[in-house]
Amino acid sequence: MQLVELHPTDPRVLALMDAQQAELERRYAPNSTEPFDPLTLATPRAALFAIQDGAQLLACGGLKPLSETEAELKRMYTAPDARGQRLGHRIVDALTQHARTHGFTRIVLETGVKQPEAIRLYERAGFTRIPNYGYYVDSPQSVCYALNLT
Repeated sequence: MQLVELHPTDPRVLALMDAQQAELERRYAPNSTEPFDPLTLATPRAALFAIQDGAQLLACGGLKPLSETEAELKRMYTAPDARGQRLGHRIVDALTQHARTHGFTRIVLETGVKQPEAIRLYERAGFTRIPNYGYYVDSPQSVCYALNLT
């Protein structure tokens, strides 16, 4: 298995993102996910990393710039049959390194209250709870985190 950086329109990436959204809708409610344009992960200083096994993608995650100093983790997902192998940790580590290299001083993210595995991942990576922000500010299903890189 290798970590690769891919364009967010790679059909394998889009399939993982679709699987992530379907899983979230099963956990929460139909049509409960936020609108998202994968091309926001193709802008300058953005990134999308995946774990690849042969031609198959097992996990992915992106970094979306929000400002000169802040970026947001987006579309973190590990396929169900690949879970338990710390693939999410590898992607968070790669995205954190990318953020540092590209001058970001803070990473934020949103996850859901019904995603304890994601909450554990982010807390183990050093993220701490912050007030809900942006699209999620009034969402009781959301929990937001930040990691200061300075």
